[in-house]
Amino acid sequence: MKTVLNRRGVLASAASVAVLLGTSKCALARNAVDTITNGIGMEFRLIPAGSFLMGSPDSDREARDFEKPQHRVTISRPFYLARHEVTQAQWEAVMGSNPYTLDRSNPYYGLPGMAERITRPDHPATVSWNDAQRFIARLNEREGGNRYRLPTEAEWEYAARAGTTTAYSFGDNAVELGRYAWYGEDFATGGTHPVGRKAPNPWGLYDIHGNAWEWVRDWYDPAYYANSPATDPQGPEQGGERVVRGGSWHTTATSWRTAFRRSYVPDYRGISIGFRLLRTAE
Repeated sequence: MKTVLNRRGVLASAASVAVLLGTSKCALARNAVDTITNGIGMEFRLIPAGSFLMGSPDSDREARDFEKPQHRVTISRPFYLARHEVTQAQWEAVMGSNPYTLDRSNPYYGLPGMAERITRPDHPATVSWNDAQRFIARLNEREGGNRYRLPTEAEWEYAARAGTTTAYSFGDNAVELGRYAWYGEDFATGGTHPVGRKAPNPWGLYDIHGNAWEWVRDWYDPAYYANSPATDPQGPEQGGERVVRGGSWHTTATSWRTAFRRSYVPDYRGISIGFRLLRTAE
């Protein structure tokens, strides 16, 4: 069942999500709905509370040290996560201007044809972590409350895995990645793509792999997993770089596996890092 919210985020109706999400854990959110849409047309899927194995096992030959050790994490409260990365049209609806009016931190936007390929309303808004925080503050003000934020790294991976334990949300076979992700393109002809055109993960989230990297809330620490709290980890208390997840459209994205992590300084604004919003559950 899909429910539309008015501008202040008030639910129009409610229903059980046990069948729609395919999990008995939805008793924790019995009066919630599986999908909600806010005042600017952003769709959010209900993610039930639960536990999962975060990071990569030693058996994964592609795994890097900063993806280990694999450890069990509990997400104690359900939440809503956007089905798509924030688009340029959504950014403009909140901020009043296109994100590409902002200066870029690298020269790639100036490559021949790049602006024409990626400056489109239904493509991800690629911005800095600091820019994303300004968008979130404006959206919260617009809808009256403090419901929106970036997901933590643990919340992102939990939702991305969607109950799976494989390298990707669809399994271990990288040959299938093209069904789920825009990836591996060059800078001469490639770029971001319209959101939601590839297959979703098992919980109905699109572009979890590829298209644009996604900022999460946490500071980056390559050794954090060794001492991470078992319940609702928030990341290090301080740091110099923020975490991005999911990989992007171009060849140098390194990996599109669910556990892969990368980091950038918070004011880095390129052409391949966007963000996906979390909305707290009522």
